[in-house]
Amino acid sequence: MSIADPAFLAVGLLVALALGWAAIVVTRRRTAALALAGVAPDGWWRGRGRMAGVWCTIAGVAVLAVAVAGPAASVPVSHASGTVILAMDVSGSMAATDVAPSRLGAAKQAAVSFVNAQPSTVNIGVVAFQQGGLEAALPTADHATVTAAIRRLQPGGGTSLGQAILASLSAITHKTVVLGANGAIPSIGYWPSATIVIFSDGQDESGTGDAAAAAVAQKAGVHIDTVGVGTAAGTTVEVEGYHLFTALDEAALTSISQATGGAYHPASDASQLNGIASSINLRLTVTNEPLPLAGAFIGLALVLLAAGALLTVARTGRVV
Repeated sequence: MSIADPAFLAVGLLVALALGWAAIVVTRRRTAALALAGVAPDGWWRGRGRMAGVWCTIAGVAVLAVAVAGPAASVPVSHASGTVILAMDVSGSMAATDVAPSRLGAAKQAAVSFVNAQPSTVNIGVVAFQQGGLEAALPTADHATVTAAIRRLQPGGGTSLGQAILASLSAITHKTVVLGANGAIPSIGYWPSATIVIFSDGQDESGTGDAAAAAVAQKAGVHIDTVGVGTAAGTTVEVEGYHLFTALDEAALTSISQATGGAYHPASDASQLNGIASSINLRLTVTNEPLPLAGAFIGLALVLLAAGALLTVARTGRVV
């Protein structure tokens, strides 16, 4: 148990000790006076009974002193916490409309729903990626800022899932994460309370780095969940004046998630995407949080003070 204000406790207990000492002195003087008067002193049980009200009152003052000092117990509380990075694919193919209103539009709706479903103990960041990764919002507990960053995203450019993962890991660790020479896996520490959620159609135009980047995440204990946005049938989209066919690549997204112990979440329309938040597992952490005990001590003090008053009235006919 911890005490918020030891000074209050010390003063209160000194008052209770002073009252206790005064009660002892009064009892001894009464006993001595009775002896001088030739009156037999009260028996042990009767004497204690006579002073019961006084001792209850003193005990009530002592307990009240503890209550005023702000006692609290440390109790373990489990809750979802940690860091989630939403990696949003903003490549040109995300402008395709095989998912209404568009792949990016549906992904943004799902991402906002995900943010709104998370407790305030979860820090959320946003990384927008094309052929590279751009940090759109640092991990923060201010979920309104995260939602605003998601809604500002616009499509354009190519896709690099590997760069999306590395940029997300950089946001988690607050330092630039890059692959070593010849794709060597760097050590970035262990981050088991972090999760990356990639919203993408899975079409990787860079052709490099996705497996190695996933291995970096796996080594760091970071799970990657992937959300496939689009349809396997695909559609044609205009990118920089060219008409290109684009379709959902579930195999690429599944491979990334499985490599890190995460999961792939298939979705073909906005209504399915809106349910993604409830299917992604965040890590539960246990922290010790203070449980105020002042109310319980105040209740006990009131009981003791009331008992002291009643016993005093019953014995003497007076409150004090």
